[in-house]
Amino acid sequence: MEYIWKDRMRRLGLPLSFTRYALSEDRLFLSVGFLNIKDEEVLLYRIRDINSSRTLWQRLCGVGTISVVSSDKTMPTLVLKNIKKPLYVKELLHQQVEEMKIARKVRLGEIMTDDDGCDHDLDGDGEIDVDADN
Repeated sequence: MEYIWKDRMRRLGLPLSFTRYALSEDRLFLSVGFLNIKDEEVLLYRIRDINSSRTLWQRLCGVGTISVVSSDKTMPTLVLKNIKKPLYVKELLHQQVEEMKIARKVRLGEIMTDDDGCDHDLDGDGEIDVDADN
């Protein structure tokens, strides 16, 4: 598999961690561990929001944190901690997410949640359809 971007969680700006992140054309990956490895992934078209933050200490070390909020049931929030060039990675991730949403034709199908926790899919025709999962 070809990755667009790869990095590790960093300590004091150095990649001294067993937490690895990768971005492919259609998925964002998290791999944690040395002897026992846990792998997670989020499909890019399911990503709803991307935020970045940089503490003073992170800025001094040249790293930052990106939080990804998705509609994925097993991993609704994925936090990429202490990565190099966080603003560049955030923009790269944003571009890939938009490309995947357009490719899968979910750009107009924004998902909304009402007060009772039910997901609704708003089609381009203006009708609200209740998600079959709820």
